[in-house]
Amino acid sequence: MTHRISPATAPFAPEIQAAFDKIMPPGQPPLALFTTLARDPRLFSKFFASSLLDRGHLTLRQRELVINRTTALCKSEYEWGVHIAIFAAKAKFDEAQIASFVHGSAADGCWSDDDRILLRLCDALHKQCDIPDDLWVQLRNQFSEEAMLELLMLAGFYRTVSYLTNALRLPLEPNSARFPAG
Repeated sequence: MTHRISPATAPFAPEIQAAFDKIMPPGQPPLALFTTLARDPRLFSKFFASSLLDRGHLTLRQRELVINRTTALCKSEYEWGVHIAIFAAKAKFDEAQIASFVHGSAADGCWSDDDRILLRLCDALHKQCDIPDDLWVQLRNQFSEEAMLELLMLAGFYRTVSYLTNALRLPLEPNSARFPAG
């Protein structure tokens, strides 16, 4: 698979290099998605301004559950694999849950009730671009209005990321996870 749009190469504009230095672990090159967006400093800055990987209204596990399910539903092995490689252990996802993101459902026995409600949110948004009223009530019993806004923005942002990674045909990152066999 080859890039449909070639990534920018070093040396990068100072503001872009500063962003890479801030988000990438020392000694690790920037991700292909980031260098491709770095072709245009305006688009690059808009993308990073939308990032929701900071400490917000959700736990790390809640955030990563939404990201992993959304990117799996969108068939973005690139983004899913990056997040599984970096965050799966920290979010305490086991092998059954990692496989379920891609091939399973909220009904799978590996999920807690708290996890299931977020999976159902992702599934509803993916299929309907909406949340049924009964699910909304269940979510609101668990999450503040601010957290609800964050959940919606997170799922939407990672759907956009999936559009980018899939349509650009970005090659998978060397150290990222791969979709498990079905």
